[in-house]
Amino acid sequence: MIPLLLVLLLILVLFGAGFAVDVLWYIALAVLVLWVLGFFVHGARGRWYRW
Repeated sequence: MIPLLLVLLLILVLFGAGFAVDVLWYIALAVLVLWVLGFFVHGARGRWYRW
């Protein structure tokens, strides 16, 4: 019974970590898109776009 619970707990932890990493990738991609859009909206007038 205990090994079964440990395996289920391990699966739950790995699933949670995988979900968190996946969400972090989407957040990073959204920030990158916003940064690039801000660069083009601001205009490339000889300087890099700053937040």
